[in-house]
Amino acid sequence: MFYRSKAPFRLGIAGGGTDVSPYSDLYGGAVLNVTVNLFAHATIRPLQDGTIRFIHINSGIAEEFEAVSQLPAEGPLILQRGIYNSIVSRYNNGQPLSFELTTQMDVPSGSGLGTSSTLVVAILGAFTEWLKLPLGKYDIAHYAYEIERLDLKMAGGKQDQYSATFGGVNFMEFMEEDKVIVNPLRIGNDILQEWALNTVLFFTDKKRESSRIIEEQANNVKNNNRESLEAMHIVKQEAFRMKNNLLRGELQELGGALNVSWVSKKKMAQHISNDFIDRIYETALSNGALGGKISGAGGGGFMFFYCPGNTRYRVVKALERLNAGKVFFFDFYKKGLTTWTVKHN
Repeated sequence: MFYRSKAPFRLGIAGGGTDVSPYSDLYGGAVLNVTVNLFAHATIRPLQDGTIRFIHINSGIAEEFEAVSQLPAEGPLILQRGIYNSIVSRYNNGQPLSFELTTQMDVPSGSGLGTSSTLVVAILGAFTEWLKLPLGKYDIAHYAYEIERLDLKMAGGKQDQYSATFGGVNFMEFMEEDKVIVNPLRIGNDILQEWALNTVLFFTDKKRESSRIIEEQANNVKNNNRESLEAMHIVKQEAFRMKNNLLRGELQELGGALNVSWVSKKKMAQHISNDFIDRIYETALSNGALGGKISGAGGGGFMFFYCPGNTRYRVVKALERLNAGKVFFFDFYKKGLTTWTVKHN
């Protein structure tokens, strides 16, 4: 038997950073995101030899342990270890499990599409399929958040776990005590197709440590940094604005709103942008893009741009001439976490 799952990565369209505590606790956060047809994959193969094997294809790292109740919460595959420890403690009465877990991602880690959180959701999906855990969508998303943010003390927000679990176009609201409301947006298929066609996704080939940027944002809130706080308020307002643009099919307005949001986002923390990122952004705008931004905390990873009409082709060529990254071709993806079982004789 094989127990498989896949969870989609997301583009953070607007409001990113307002889902991070303490901002979301004090002021309430709002995020607009959409999932794409790029995935984190997980496969569990039960074993009978009393071992645990983790294999992560992207990094080429493999680890093997004796099947014990708790693994050391350190090492290169810390997400896999943390998830296993929590599953055994919470759902298997502390009894060890023997299995092989293979994971793979369609994009590089640390690239701004919610990679670590999406991988956690995919792994939880495979465990849920194997152990028949009684978990709904909200349960899985919140469980993934708890493992990352509380158990493993990894800095970050709350949107990624929910986008990977629910999938599609979502407007999410974040409140105190980790309360989250996911509002799926019913966007007409013609609007969705035009939006995807006019969006250019560009990987800067620069991976980044999002934790430093996120910690700086959190400290700016704690220290009541006026410029940073005002920028976060504007970013949140733009999330509401862009939600309404999409629901009304006002894609031209979406491009301008992205630009406003990006200008404000850069003021939320010092390392969100740099000269390299600014050069990519200006190249896209000077060739026809109306606006764009980094997807994720910032500092590198993926950027995306709204390019109306047929300007996407000019923007793609201009970005390729930079010799400093790669255009990814994609489509929006309406489904969230998917799990299934493969039976073998």
